[in-house]
Parts: sequence; structure tokens; C-alpha cells
Amino acid sequence: MPNQKLFNVAVVGATGAVGEQIIRLLAARNFPIQELKLLSSARSAGKKLSFKGHEITIQEATPDSFEGVDIALFSAGGDVSRLLVPEAVKRGTVCIDNTSAFRMDPETPLVVPEVNIDKISEHNGVIANPNCSTIQMVQALKPLYDRYGISRIIVSTYQAVSGAGASAINEMLRQSQEALAGNVVEPQILPVGALPKKHQIAFNAIPQIDKFVDNGFTYEEMKMINETKKIMDDESLQVTATCVRIPVVYGHSESVYVELKQDFDIEEVKSLLADSPGIILQDNPAEQLYPLATEAAGKLETFVGRIRRDLSNPRALNLWIVSDNLLKGAAWNAVQIAEYIAIEQN
Repeated sequence: MPNQKLFNVAVVGATGAVGEQIIRLLAARNFPIQELKLLSSARSAGKKLSFKGHEITIQEATPDSFEGVDIALFSAGGDVSRLLVPEAVKRGTVCIDNTSAFRMDPETPLVVPEVNIDKISEHNGVIANPNCSTIQMVQALKPLYDRYGISRIIVSTYQAVSGAGASAINEMLRQSQEALAGNVVEPQILPVGALPKKHQIAFNAIPQIDKFVDNGFTYEEMKMINETKKIMDDESLQVTATCVRIPVVYGHSESVYVELKQDFDIEEVKSLLADSPGIILQDNPAEQLYPLATEAAGKLETFVGRIRRDLSNPRALNLWIVSDNLLKGAAWNAVQIAEYIAIEQN
């Protein structure tokens, strides 16, 4: 693009799993960067990371780090975002935040580009990235919402350990080796944020992600419920969720039951999904073709299959939705938002 505007960009949480993917995507997408700042905690300051053949020294993230920064992508935890995002905004930076810190703030747009890209223009310096499990679900349901209307969603998730960080991946691999060797498995990490009691993740399923709240749901489940309503801009939606951690490294899977407001043709539903941006339809049971976490890992798209009319409710559908939680569920969604901002200013 001739005379393309270049941007000063900061990545906060550069050494984390999502931060590393953001940096990789910025390079792969040839994002128009004048200067790239890699920011992290004091513990990681001084380390170097490669970007497009150049070594960049990681700096400690402080309020002054954002002087002259046009766009900052945050993925360093809610506490860091609550502390530094307001400081960055004061300095004129547009912040794309991948934590839960601002998602439910009425003044902050919560954006999945394939669903509500128009909301970006309403930002006051902060745009929130939704929860990973919410992103892939609303992306798949939006075409159905627009065509038929949706009254109720029941979702059960099967979430990869990478959503709990590198330490959870390492714990799963270590526990698997211990269990296969016949040794005692000593859980230390999962569930993250829970009280001292921890559970084995190897060869297991843990029906808890994050802490429980007073209503018996977990914070993760409440995120899905509240964020879905906000993204769809429909408080009348009835949403319930059960979120489960399983021993998969990358890729969240979801079983979704959705009640539509109008009757539908199952082939039209498949066509709608197949024609939707960022969606890949994998739905051929006769050939055992359906979305798998092992095949979605490393890919930017969301995969949908096992589409069938519910047997008890003629206006209800069942779907299976899979996506890489570190990519579309986090880094790629954030970079898509950044690309939109860059296009709007060019």
C-alpha cells in the first residue's frame, strides 16, 4: 500500500504463550510496524526475542513504556491490565486487552471481528478480547442468530490445558509420564485459582475452570454466559455453560445445543456456516469427518461439525465447535482487531 501509515506497537506479556503467538502473527501478517516494543515483567526484562530477523530486548512494562505507542496488545493478566491500560490510554494508546479486566465494562466494546466489528469504532481507548471459549462459540452461532434468531444456548466445553498456561501443559505431560510409569501422581497446578486442593489432569476431566461463585457456576462459565449476551447485544438470550478441563494441549472443543426462534432447513444451516468468514465446515459423519482439537491446533479458523436437529425440540440444533484457544481464542482475534484499526487509519 503506497504511503502506508506505520504504527508503533507494544505487546504486553511478550514472553507468555499468547504474547508469543501475537508476535508471530504480527510478523506473518506483515503488520505495518514502525517500532515494536516487547514488554513484560521485571523478571523477563533484558531477555531477547526475534522479530522478522531482528533481536528485540524485552523491557519491563511501566506507565512510561507507552509514550509514543499507537497500539498495545495486552496479554499479561487482569491485574497488569487494570494497572497499565488506563496509563496507556492517557498517553494516547489504543489498547486491545486479552484479559477479563474490561470485558464487562459498559464503555468497552467486546469484539469478535466476524460478529460485531462495528463495535470497534465505539472504543474510548480500550477494546476487549472475549474469553477463548466464548469467541469460537459466538463466531459459529452468529450466522444462525442473524438468520433464525436464538432463544437459548446450552454449552459444555472441553478445554485444553494451554488455556491455563505453560505450567499446566508441563504438569499434564509430567503426570502422564508418572501415571504410565505406575508412579504416584502429585497434582500441583489445576484447577488454577482454586483453593489448595488440586486434581490430576492426566487421563482425567476436571469439571472446574477458575473459582466457583455463589450461584454454583465458575467464573469461566459466567464469562461465557455474560460475554455471549454482550457480544450478541441481546440480554434476552438464555445461556448456560459447564466448562471442563481435559488433557489436550491445544484446542478447545464445545458441544452446543441451541434453540432457534424459527424453523430451519439443516442443509441451509450447513451452507450458512460454510459461507461464514473464519468458519470451516467439517460435517460428514459417513466419512468420520468432524472437528478435532489435534487438527484445529495451529490454525486460525473455527471448525464446526456434528450438526443435527435435536430429537426433542424441532427448532433446536446440536453442534460441535473446535478452535485453537491460543489463536482464534486469543492472539489471532486480537491481531484481527489491530488490523482493522490499521486499515481504518490508512
